[in-house]
Formats: sequence, structure tokens, C-alpha cells
Amino acid sequence: MRAVTITVPAPGVVGFPVLNAAGGMMSASGNIKTMKLVVIVIAALLSPLNGAWAATQPGTVVGITDGDTLTVLDAEKKRYKITLIATDAPERNQPFGTTAKQNLAKLVLHKEVAIEVKKRARNKRIFAKILLDETGADCAFRSCLKSLDVGLQQIRDGLAWYAKESEQEQSAEDRGRYAAAEQAARTGERGLWADAARAVPPWQWRLKKR
Repeated sequence: MRAVTITVPAPGVVGFPVLNAAGGMMSASGNIKTMKLVVIVIAALLSPLNGAWAATQPGTVVGITDGDTLTVLDAEKKRYKITLIATDAPERNQPFGTTAKQNLAKLVLHKEVAIEVKKRARNKRIFAKILLDETGADCAFRSCLKSLDVGLQQIRDGLAWYAKESEQEQSAEDRGRYAAAEQAARTGERGLWADAARAVPPWQWRLKKR
């Protein structure tokens, strides 16, 4: 959480007038309590990756867990584990899991990205759309156009499925792109689709392993 400093009057010192619910003037202590609450709210809203309503945030990818999960470092050197929205890659211990992880690492590891947070699960898991500079240039966040959707690229490469249970967090345009990308990968037998017999959807794999 970012520090926000606001100077408020000490008790007994005339401060900014604040009306209470009844329309009367609040005491100095009431004024200070109100200001403290404002500070807390502002700090929460300014916090990086605050929630589904957060604006696009810059970050650097510093770790890859598997084909759809990565770790980013924000400007305040805080780490966040993020799952690519609407993207479900093979688990690490199933066929193509290692290949999917390596492909994601090749795309984004140690690179600057733009993070569009879409959803936070109850277990604090963050789902986001990760955007990368398509030219592959190593540049600062604001000096490069981030337009390559990393999750979509994993699906295009035939190394992830379109996770339709997350479609409510997507725009209509993205839903169409993701569905079309999976179909094209299947038809072109790219990635895991070249060996369809071993291409077990990860959600089915997880059920078998329980």
C-alpha cells in the first residue's frame, strides 16, 4: 500500500470545517477521524493491483509457475502471482505442461508488461490480462505499446485452452478472439493439438488427480 500524507489539525486547533450528518459542526477529534478514514480509502485505491477495478499497471515478470501462471514485480518491488485470464494451460505434471511453461517463459520472462486485473478470487488469486510489446523491445512501460495478449498467444500456439468460465470478465471482442484462436490451433494441429490423443484438458486432469 502506498503511503499518503495529509496534514490534519491537532485536537484543540481550529481545522477545516466539517458538517456532521445532522448538519452541525463536527468536533476537532471528529474532524481528524474523518480525515484518517479518507487517508485509508485513498491509500487503498492507489494500491497497485488493488482489484478488478484497478487501472492498467506496469510490472516486470520475474517468475513462471506454469503455462498460465506467472509472478510480476511492481514499481514498489512487491511480488504478485497472476493467472492469465481465460487461459488454462496443461499442469506441470501432465503432457505438454513443461512445453507450455517454457513457451510462456520465452514470451515474457524478465520483460516489462502491462497488467489489466480482471478478477480476484476468494483465495486472493489474481486473474489478469497481461500485455506485452509485440516488437520484443526491452523498454520502459510508458515508452512501448503493449498490445500482445500473452494468454491469447499461448492459446494461438496450441499450448493452452480457452477457459470459458472466465468469459464474463472478458469483452465480447476478446471472447471472440480467444475462441477463434483455439479453433485455429486445433485445425492447424499446433502445439499439443499435434498429439490430440494426449491433449487432456487440465480441468479433467485435475479431477483425476484428486
